[in-house]
Amino acid sequence: MSIEANTFSIVARCASTSEFGVAVASAVPAVGSICPFVRAGVGAVSTQSWVNPYLAVRILDAMQAGRDARSALDGALAEDAEANLRQVGVVDASGGSASWTGGDCTSWHGEVNGRDFAAQGNMLTGGQVLSALAETFRETGGQPLEDRLMACLEAAQAAGGDKRGRQSAALVVFGAEAYAKLDVRVDEDADPIPRLRRTFEIAKAQLLPFIAGMPKRQGGSAFPPEVMDLLLQSPPDRPAGGGSAEP
Repeated sequence: MSIEANTFSIVARCASTSEFGVAVASAVPAVGSICPFVRAGVGAVSTQSWVNPYLAVRILDAMQAGRDARSALDGALAEDAEANLRQVGVVDASGGSASWTGGDCTSWHGEVNGRDFAAQGNMLTGGQVLSALAETFRETGGQPLEDRLMACLEAAQAAGGDKRGRQSAALVVFGAEAYAKLDVRVDEDADPIPRLRRTFEIAKAQLLPFIAGMPKRQGGSAFPPEVMDLLLQSPPDRPAGGGSAEP
């Protein structure tokens, strides 16, 4: 059975690094566990409304086989008997983007596409939410992809967000590796995007240096001594703090 995730999201590519990412927020719990799909070197997808994860898998498989975002999305939807209930955003390895919003998605719904991004949402307070996503992405060019996506979520929420309320948010970015460069989420909170911002800042200070030293596709890894020293400290004593020193 599909899960209804009426939400707003942006899928994006960084033109300078070829990284892909998805940022998403919704008034359902754990939206980051069901909507974002990213494959290094291939593209990014968000599947929402009545979520069908297999759409995302088929789209990524098709793009890996050489199809662009629009063609991959159309091909996957053609195999879905309930495409009228789906909402999907896609970005491919060349920066092409595409979205689909089925006619039976809950209003307000829509999408905005541009070079290197697709923004989409349903059950929103209005079109200004997607305008905020798109404008923020365009205005933050040159910044790291994860920072741009975090700013997009904040702008969209400030513009109105999901008309039912707030519950969860997530941000995921993939670089060249098969594993995520960054994958942070708030699964249940009355105000998840500010909580995600706090988690995001701690992860940038403490987690990203760790991930940077993990093994790579081409082999080898290099954990700088300073990263080891940092992680031997209690969480509150590290840069950006967080956590607890209690055993």
